[in-house]
This record gives sequence, structure tokens and C-alpha cells, in this order.
Amino acid sequence: MIFVTGANGFVGSALCTRLSDQKTPVVAAFRTERSAAHLARLAYVSARLAPDLLGTGAEQDWTAALAGCEVVVHTAARVHVMTTHADDTDLFTQINVNGTLTVARAAVRAGVKRFVYLSTVKVHGERTELGKPFEVNQALCPLGAYAISKYQAEQGLRDIATKTGLELVIIRPPLVYGPGASGNLALLMRWLAKGVPLPVGAMDQNARSLVGLDNLVDLIVTATWHKAAANQAFLVSDDHDLSTLELVRLIAQAGHLPARTINVPVSLLRGLAGLVGKSGYVDRLTESLQVDISATKALLDWSAPVGIVDSMARLFEPRA
Repeated sequence: MIFVTGANGFVGSALCTRLSDQKTPVVAAFRTERSAAHLARLAYVSARLAPDLLGTGAEQDWTAALAGCEVVVHTAARVHVMTTHADDTDLFTQINVNGTLTVARAAVRAGVKRFVYLSTVKVHGERTELGKPFEVNQALCPLGAYAISKYQAEQGLRDIATKTGLELVIIRPPLVYGPGASGNLALLMRWLAKGVPLPVGAMDQNARSLVGLDNLVDLIVTATWHKAAANQAFLVSDDHDLSTLELVRLIAQAGHLPARTINVPVSLLRGLAGLVGKSGYVDRLTESLQVDISATKALLDWSAPVGIVDSMARLFEPRA
């Protein structure tokens, strides 16, 4: 059986559905009866009460919840936020580091063989030079509380794996998109739907790696069983990088919407944004963040099963 944390989340829910469709027995961790209700329709998924990642002492003992499971896929996390305060930093540490390591130690006690950890590309850094993607084995350089917490969790998991023999698989996705996507992608979708002209016409000199939800889930499933995945880290993407302008056009195409764009020089946009303290937003739209997934493809004989156009089309489907 496969134990999934964060089963109500964006990735965890899709993973449970995929595993159930493949007739793979799944135990989905939940904290309340209400949060487990949507899992009832999945034939091969059973919900099991699990502790809160913020719990302490006996309240945080996951051993009983993990009984009988061979693989843990840990997708639960406090996710990245645009602005971070001191208390947010503490929560990142408590949930993403301490909580993750607590689950891993309990997995060892419960006899779990493999622990698949959903990390983030941000452990490598926030940006790349165009044409110089992150490679999985290069030195890590996390910036910000979220990335640092994921990096620290990775290091703690490696230590546990080395000392106990637990097989560890780390997956570092870039931006994940799919049905029910939130954040900047959802904002772009709303603007396009309203016909708002977007000042991205000149944003064609960057490249960003993204990963569709179906493709990420496919790699996670592969990581649960593939022998070569043990004690490895993997980068993942759709294997099709996009400039900001290309991204906007693909989203518009997927939603059968007009792509109204304005060609505004990036330097002018950055200057105007700087006047109101928002230059960081323009930077994120114009910078590159690419990943090299050649090692993932070679080691696991894996390729993204869903093409970029079909993946983008799913943005406009309701979340399952």
C-alpha cells in the first residue's frame, strides 16, 4: 500500500485519483472526517486519521497511521507565499522540516521501505541564466524561508535514510499547473477571460520550465516503484520551456480566449513597477528558471506523457 500525505491538496488529491484508477491500494492521510469525504468515491483509497504536522509528542506519532504501508509519498507542506513574516518562517520550519522528519522517522518504525518527498526546484535558487538550466546534482542555493525549509528537510531525510536504510526519493518540481490552479496562473486566466490587455508583448526573451499536474503525478507514481529511483533526486518538467509571452498565448489558446497583449519595453515596466515598490513582480515575469530533466529521463526511462498543449487545456477543467 502507498500512504499519501496532503491527500486533500492540489498534488495529493490528483495522485490518489491516479493510483486508484490504476487499482493501487492507497491510504490517504486526513485530519477530520470532513476532509476525507471527497475520497470516499475512490474505490482503492481508504482514509486514515493522521496527526497534525504541527503536533507535539504523542500527538504527532504517525506510526499507527502508517501501519501496513510500503511506500510514503509526502506531499503535505506549508506552501510558498509571496510575503513572509517572522511567524511564517517558524511555521515553515515546524511543518516542512520538523513535521516531515517526524513522518519519516515514523515510517522507519512502521517498516516502510520507500519515502518519496515532494520538494521544490527553489532549493536550487530563484532564477537561471537563459540557456543554463539547473541540473539536479549541482550545488543547492535556497533563498527564502520556504526554499530553505525544503532544503533542510531534504538534508534531514538524507540523514535518516543513511542511518536506517530507508529508500529516499526526492522530486523537485517547478511551477505546477492543472485543474484548480491558483496564484499567478489563475490571475492570468481571469485577466484573459475579461479581455484585459496584458503588457507582456516584449516578454519573449526568457524561458521558464513548468510541469503539468498529470506529468508530475506520473513521475511520482514512477518513483514509488522504480528500482533506479532509490536514493536519488529528480528534476521534472513538461520538457518544453516557455517565455512569458508564449505562456500567455498558450493559456489563451487553451481557454479559447483572445490573447490581447501590449508591447511595452521591459525596462519601462521595471521602472514603473519600481516606483510603487513592485519591481519584484516584473522580475518574476521576465526572468528565466529552467531545469534540465535529462538525468530523470535517462535514469527512469521516463518522459512527460502529456504534451504542453493538452496540459494547458486542463487548466480550464474543474478540479476533480
